[in-house]
Amino acid sequence: MKKFNKIAVIGGTGKSGSYLVKELLNQEYQVKLLLRNPEKSPPKNKNLELVVGDVSKPSSIKELITGSDALISTLGIGIPESPRNIFSKTTQLIIQELRRSNLKRYILLSSLNVDTEQDQKSEFAKAATAFMYSKFPVSTKDKQEEFNLLNNSGLDWTMVRSSMIELTDSKSDYAVSTIDCLGQKISAASLAAFLVKQLESEEFIRKAPFIWDK
Repeated sequence: MKKFNKIAVIGGTGKSGSYLVKELLNQEYQVKLLLRNPEKSPPKNKNLELVVGDVSKPSSIKELITGSDALISTLGIGIPESPRNIFSKTTQLIIQELRRSNLKRYILLSSLNVDTEQDQKSEFAKAATAFMYSKFPVSTKDKQEEFNLLNNSGLDWTMVRSSMIELTDSKSDYAVSTIDCLGQKISAASLAAFLVKQLESEEFIRKAPFIWDK
């Protein structure tokens, strides 16, 4: 028996998010998907419920979470681009609504540039982090603020820090670490499977594991 049955999803029409929705449906979860653009609606499925709204609006977050058992987010900047502080602003709304709904399980996708106190980053991970701060300083700082907010939220969160995502349906063996990222890429299908796996696992609650293809 699953711990959670109906999963709210943010970012499920994005490049990596579409793989997540597919994996959830393949594993027979009920999916409640927040959809900003109805034209990007995925194929109809008896286990898929659509909520048309905007992640920056409290009313949309409330509607999405109501009746759900857990939340997974693969939110990105998107096209057209969202504000560069979208991650911290959205996280504040999510924390508020999850507390109101007495719902604690929150799994989200992030990137390897986020730092935690436990990290022992290799030269590759340090260089990748420095690159992101130099090229995308606002959104990179905002991803760090997203982690800081979650770390003080009291929620059962898991932040998955991925290497570069390859958009492929091919699943491969992957490695996971809470202190360093030792690989440069991860299959989108493998990443989706790992995100879904966290629904039934307590191993990485209140942790931020890195993931990469072996």
